[in-house]
Amino acid sequence: MKLRQKILLLAVAPLAVAMLGIAFAVRYQATQLAQHERALVEAAYLQSKEMELRHYVELAQSAIAPMVRSGRADLATRQAAMEALARLDYGPDGYFFLYDMQGRNLMHPRQPELVGKDLWTMRDAEGTLPIQKLISAAKAGGGAVRYQWKKPSSQQLAPKLGYVVAVPEWGWMLGTGIYLDDVERTLRQLDARAETDIRETMAWIGVIAAISILLVAASGLALNVSEHREADAKLRQLAQRVVQSQEEERARLSRELHDGISQLLVSVKLVLETATNRLRLAPTEGAAVAPVLGMALNRLDTVFNEVRRVARNLRPALLDDLGLFAALQHLAREMQGGSRLDIDVTQRGTPRELPDEQATALFRIAQEALTNVERHAGARHVRVSLAFDADATRLTVRDDGAGFDVPSMQRDPRRGIGLRNLGERIAALCGQFDIVSGSGGTELVASLPLAKPAPKPAAVSHDPVSAGPSQS
Repeated sequence: MKLRQKILLLAVAPLAVAMLGIAFAVRYQATQLAQHERALVEAAYLQSKEMELRHYVELAQSAIAPMVRSGRADLATRQAAMEALARLDYGPDGYFFLYDMQGRNLMHPRQPELVGKDLWTMRDAEGTLPIQKLISAAKAGGGAVRYQWKKPSSQQLAPKLGYVVAVPEWGWMLGTGIYLDDVERTLRQLDARAETDIRETMAWIGVIAAISILLVAASGLALNVSEHREADAKLRQLAQRVVQSQEEERARLSRELHDGISQLLVSVKLVLETATNRLRLAPTEGAAVAPVLGMALNRLDTVFNEVRRVARNLRPALLDDLGLFAALQHLAREMQGGSRLDIDVTQRGTPRELPDEQATALFRIAQEALTNVERHAGARHVRVSLAFDADATRLTVRDDGAGFDVPSMQRDPRRGIGLRNLGERIAALCGQFDIVSGSGGTELVASLPLAKPAPKPAAVSHDPVSAGPSQS
């Protein structure tokens, strides 16, 4: 996965997780609120129904109160009271019922088949004992009881709320009740409406989450396009720098070949032509030609040394044969030989073999740094330190020169090209490149992480004149 895709995923994933968490929290809170609202509505509804049933029972008590207070308890008086209660009804399923305190039904206007039966041990569909619960409530002074009972109008079991009181003078339990199936239906409609509202809320959250994710993705895409354009611009600039560096290196080699080797070869050619003319004019005077040929050999030797110098600048053989530290020491000796610099090369840590690209990069950094010190710093002492640390290989070049303004150098496109190229070379190897400069001197630090060295190819001589003629 590309870095841009990872960044986009890191931006979208937390947003998606956050929106999912918000959705779960909202759903949980909405469900709890709906349940709480349902409980409040049910409690309020049942309370109102209980008050209504209490008023009905009080009305029934007032209807039979004269008979009860008369003091008569004969069968005729009781039968008259039962007939009066049977005539009191309020709708198809609103009626009064009578039981004695032992659970025997005395009067039931809607289910006459129950009259005279002992229902003390009867259980409803939920396994409870409704008659015992009703008698207990009546003995406690009156109250409401919920149970299951067959609804007369539909002959189906339905939840019922009953309210009962005791008639202690005659040992009766007087009560009435209201069926709650309409209440259950209303509560189910309330639950369905709450569920619909929750689904709509979740849908809105989903729409908001989708829009947010799309906005983040679009922003990431726009950022990717911008970064891609910037990267393309940097890549073109880098390619221009590479071409420019190549042209500068070719120009330098051209100058060295023209000003050094070419001039020497022309000189050798003239000397040899002089020797040839002398031999042609005086074939027997070999002694006169010998000094001229000796001069030619000396100049050829100078040519060979110049070729070796150019070859070493292109790729020092010591870097492959003896390692980076030996190559740095040789570079320091060469720089000291042609300048007033005092260069000290030190090594710290346990030496280890470096990959070719790392060794070459560190050598080029040292070469460029020493060249800049010689040309621009006006320094007298330079310290080159190669450190083999546990986590990286570090090259430090410190001088006591005049220093320079690093930020302005980096901003100026016409200056510091060599240092920028070296920094990009180190960055390509996942390393760090730092420059600190001031009035007390300049310190350059290049650090490369540990890397597994690549297999080395077969040794090949880098001396272009090793197979040349003997110079005895």
